[in-house]
Amino acid sequence: MIVFTWMRKHLFASFWNSVLTFFALYLIFISVPPLLNWAIFSAVWQGDSRTACLAPDSGACWPFVTANLSQFIYGRYPASEIWRVNLTFILGVVALVPALMPSVPAKRANLIFLLVAYPLIAIVLLAGDRPGLVGVDTAMWGGLLVTLVVAVTGIVVSLPLGILLALGRRSEMPVIRMLSIGFIEFWRAVPLVTVLFMASVMLPLFLPRGMSLDNLLRCLIGVALFSSAYMAEVVRGGLQAIPRGQAEAARALGVSYWQSMGLIVLPQALRHVIPGIVNTFIGLFKDTTLVLIVGIFDLLGQVRAQLSDPNWAVPQGATTGYVFAAIIFWLFCFGMSRYSVFMERRLNTGHRK
Repeated sequence: MIVFTWMRKHLFASFWNSVLTFFALYLIFISVPPLLNWAIFSAVWQGDSRTACLAPDSGACWPFVTANLSQFIYGRYPASEIWRVNLTFILGVVALVPALMPSVPAKRANLIFLLVAYPLIAIVLLAGDRPGLVGVDTAMWGGLLVTLVVAVTGIVVSLPLGILLALGRRSEMPVIRMLSIGFIEFWRAVPLVTVLFMASVMLPLFLPRGMSLDNLLRCLIGVALFSSAYMAEVVRGGLQAIPRGQAEAARALGVSYWQSMGLIVLPQALRHVIPGIVNTFIGLFKDTTLVLIVGIFDLLGQVRAQLSDPNWAVPQGATTGYVFAAIIFWLFCFGMSRYSVFMERRLNTGHRK
């Protein structure tokens, strides 16, 4: 009875609701079975070369993914040094999980390690060139490693920089306000593809003579500046939702500007814009694929590169590789989305009826 009551309330509450329900069921019927047949039932799961996937009416060629999984994750990182990447991933997860759990104690120490100590440890482990560690040039990085490096750097830098830009745009000092507006509008008016080209080609022109930056580092700077401009507008929307009376009351009590912002206004503003912040993070994570145009092979770029391997030149190889990349991107983006919903419910930012 509970099931039928729920279906009547949510799926067949009206005539048009019923029509849309049947239409959705029809779309599921014509799309899901063929997809499952291609990806699972008719798929090839074992094989050492392309011949395993050349059978008539065969589906996805998953041996192509398993044979190139190392390249998809690490790129051309030396096999003997892959333990450094794995250790970096493990340390990141160990530091991130407690930070995302509100009930875990010592939150401040955890965040300091995550935002200060962990990036330094990751740079030493990944780049090497230290006593006991072989140097690995960033040109050999690739796959999921590059995707996470670009996305995490952009996320970590864009939020605090976006908050400062949002505060600067609302500043009462004309110079600070105009500089913030100019920065935001400039980066929002330029496509990310152009930003990456500028960072890769033009950024060295502004550096002192004899000084050069790694190509990956140039892209990280460009992505961070680009995403911070969008983050600033998201945060500004949250600041505008907070009544001015709260800041004025804090001033009347003798509270300084930074104290009122840090303890009163910003916590409320950030609560209001959690969906917008996470949406910006998700967009940034997906935009990491654009680094391929400047010669950096992220996950999607590494999949494309492996398609040229003659040992796996099969008709369904490209589709299988792209589906695998899509699944990886979906897992990360869906995880961020669900965590956003969890935080909204915990902070009670929704409107109760």
